[in-house]
Amino acid sequence: MTTLKYGLIGTGMMGLEHQRNLYAIEGVEVVAAADPVQESLDWASFTADGRPLATYLDYRDLLADDSCDAYVISSPNFTHRAVLDDVMQSGKAILVEKPLCTSIEDVHHIREQAARYSNVFWVGLEYRYMPPVRHVIDVAASGELGDIAMVAIREHRHPFLVKVGNWNRFSRNTGGTLTEKCCHFFDLMRLVAQSNPVRVMASGDQRFNHLDERYDGETPDILDNAFVIVEFANGVRASLDLSMFAEGSINNEEVSIVGQTGKAEAFIPSGVVRVGQRSGWNGGVHESIITDDRVLVEGFHHGASFLEHLDFAEAIRTQTPALVGVEDGFWSVLTGLAAHRSIEERRVVELSELL
Repeated sequence: MTTLKYGLIGTGMMGLEHQRNLYAIEGVEVVAAADPVQESLDWASFTADGRPLATYLDYRDLLADDSCDAYVISSPNFTHRAVLDDVMQSGKAILVEKPLCTSIEDVHHIREQAARYSNVFWVGLEYRYMPPVRHVIDVAASGELGDIAMVAIREHRHPFLVKVGNWNRFSRNTGGTLTEKCCHFFDLMRLVAQSNPVRVMASGDQRFNHLDERYDGETPDILDNAFVIVEFANGVRASLDLSMFAEGSINNEEVSIVGQTGKAEAFIPSGVVRVGQRSGWNGGVHESIITDDRVLVEGFHHGASFLEHLDFAEAIRTQTPALVGVEDGFWSVLTGLAAHRSIEERRVVELSELL
């Protein structure tokens, strides 16, 4: 098989995550990387076998070199539209990190451009690849739970990590916490519901985190807790319970799916999955630990990024549509933006307002 050659655009935390995963996959090679911050670029400056990697401070120079079959975009959220506009001129396969974009205008623009794109356009919503989460999604899709009615997701975790230049401390750069971080969960909700969201109700604020920090005299404005309810066109309802000051937790993420005849739950990082039927209180519940033997790099997302890259490479080789595409990225961002509007304006927001 011909080796697929990858270029990395953005070599911060997620760029390096992608690089480590790609180094462990047979038949692919990272041949170049770009980042405007020299220190970040230095972190990614060697190949898997220790040879110097071609590096560029300007990603447009990487594109001009034209040595890649695919580009992985992990630059800061607010740069995605401009980077994508340039990368799509190459016609090469694309994997762009979540969120797809950070504003209503930008996400509509990229959706329109990507709809006409002739190569693979993949959005990095890798949470759906976490083995326990993937398992309960498959259980729901199999009909084992009957008609799905409710999805509940809880993320209780640590505060946002430090990023290069502290760009993630401000909503204008990230799209807001419910876009930047929680687009993953809105994607999972939509995937389970098999329907598009129609309205959002949310409550949240910035209660504790980052209030004592200052950057060029500014205090960060990213919210650190929220409750969000999402209603879908087919009647499925979903909720998100987010706390980013909950380090005192065994599991950071919990996903619950309830149907007419049964319930499935997944817990991360323990890997515990429970599936039960309505055969009496606590009846018929089966508990197991779900892993995936294909995972060679656990990384920050419990092997999800590795599994994502296996499918991305396969899509490039077979020239088949992305399994996680622009529509998934579009709706996950739009739901997050609607949730922020709901908080700011203290009302129910119809998704049609953003369409």
